[in-house]
Amino acid sequence: MSESDDFSSWRRTLPEVTGALVRMRQKAYSDGAIPAKYKALMALCMAAVDKCEPCLNAYVEKARDLGVTDTEFTEALEVVVTFAGCVGEQWALKAWKIWKKENRENEGCCSVES
Repeated sequence: MSESDDFSSWRRTLPEVTGALVRMRQKAYSDGAIPAKYKALMALCMAAVDKCEPCLNAYVEKARDLGVTDTEFTEALEVVVTFAGCVGEQWALKAWKIWKKENRENEGCCSVES
């Protein structure tokens, strides 16, 4: 069973809780006083500091989908490095590699559905 299949099965097992998380993410990451793309960058920074690779993949993809520019993306990574030091630099590098990758797949715990 693939990681994606496992996650789908998990969501079917706990539909009320996982559904609530999906709805919470949809609300939290939508445009408001703070534009959605900046919220995605904030989540990306938190994912890097928390060292959550599936989250990192999801929020890099979300940032790209929301039109985050290369400059905005790299400035957000500067915050990660500044805040988290050497460990942050390694996770910022992971995010940058994902950002630069041409063929991206978004699977994992933190998919942000629109």
